[in-house]
Amino acid sequence: MDRKLLYKIVAIVTMSILLLIPLALIEGQIRERSQRQHEVQQNIAESSAGAQTLIGPIVVLRYRERLRETRVVPETGKVTESTRVVEHRRLVAPESLSIEGDVKVETRQRGIYQARLFHLDSQVAGRFRFNAPPPSGDAELLDLQATLVVGLSDPRGVASDPEVTINGQRHRFASSKVDPEIMPLQPLTVALGRIEAGKPYDFSLAFPLHLTGTTRLAIAPVGESNRIALKSAWPHPNFGGRFLPRERSVGADGFNARWEVSHLARNFDNALNPNSGEALAIDFINPVNVYLQSERAVKYGVLFIVLTFAGFFLTEILRRAPIHPLQYLLVGLALAIFFLLLIAFSEHMPFATAYGLSAAACIVLIGWYLAGALGGWRQGAAFGAGLSGLYGVLFGVLRSEDNALLMGSLLLFAALGATMLATRRLDWYGLGRKAEDA
Repeated sequence: MDRKLLYKIVAIVTMSILLLIPLALIEGQIRERSQRQHEVQQNIAESSAGAQTLIGPIVVLRYRERLRETRVVPETGKVTESTRVVEHRRLVAPESLSIEGDVKVETRQRGIYQARLFHLDSQVAGRFRFNAPPPSGDAELLDLQATLVVGLSDPRGVASDPEVTINGQRHRFASSKVDPEIMPLQPLTVALGRIEAGKPYDFSLAFPLHLTGTTRLAIAPVGESNRIALKSAWPHPNFGGRFLPRERSVGADGFNARWEVSHLARNFDNALNPNSGEALAIDFINPVNVYLQSERAVKYGVLFIVLTFAGFFLTEILRRAPIHPLQYLLVGLALAIFFLLLIAFSEHMPFATAYGLSAAACIVLIGWYLAGALGGWRQGAAFGAGLSGLYGVLFGVLRSEDNALLMGSLLLFAALGATMLATRRLDWYGLGRKAEDA
């Protein structure tokens, strides 16, 4: 191979590697902006309310027993008696639990960054049936108290002081202390008072719950039978958690979802643990995360540069039109600038509009430059058309994440096929000859 051609190949490879530096800097800038977006969301959550998890209502039974113990001293044979008090607790799940609500989503801004708050307007109803525990053996029952407990991740999100109706009687929630082993979240409690040992109890309850939170709402199905129905005008819900809706409809005007969970499908102990994932959840997501899509786009920057440089190299070989390495570098920098323009524009306008504007700017710039560098508008327009195809394929990859590998593979296959087709009759050994000897 001619040395001049070899040097040109080495120079192209070197510039391709050097262009990884501006691509890495742009990717770092995107990550920094994404981190700033996350910080703004956390800041808004700290000043209003964070992601919310609702556990309950449940009934906590606390009772104490005095046990008498008889002991024989082995050395003397003397019989001694002693007493000790033992504390017990028992958690009672509702026989049935119903939650119906309407969720409104609000977008708040800090500068160019956004965060989404949801406002849940719901009605909670349940029914409890249980037998108060009798004394064990010959123990003396000292005290038996019942408390209604509801757990929330962030009680600041409770918009009002809900009135709890229990068998027709009105009560108010209080912020009492509850053993974290029973309720790891912040508890809202209603003291039901002293109850009688061994007696059956049957009562119903209902209360409105107006809850504000950020981005995510999770509900633990603690009941023996759980029926949860939520609706919202937000058209982009992400249903998650361990339980998916039995019925759901999602459209441009919002969503309706209904869950039915029985005690056979859930573990009661895990439902009381917010870290176990034993809950149903809705994320009020933004369908277009501009930072995530821009970061994905940058990962294809190397492919853009390689394919463009390959087109330049084939033009040199087939048309005998030399292109200086500095011209390669300038075009490569223009390709890298596209990704910087993309993230800058997408913060102020819809992502598709930002993508089209950035792509059009770079295509016009590169086409105009190559028209002068290659000595004709036809060559510049041809390269511009090729770049338009590349940007179109990249946009399709970004919009269809599930088909990204397929579309990327087809693009590489098409590029390789076009190169092989254009050079199938090329005499590579004759590239170093002078034009008159070729």
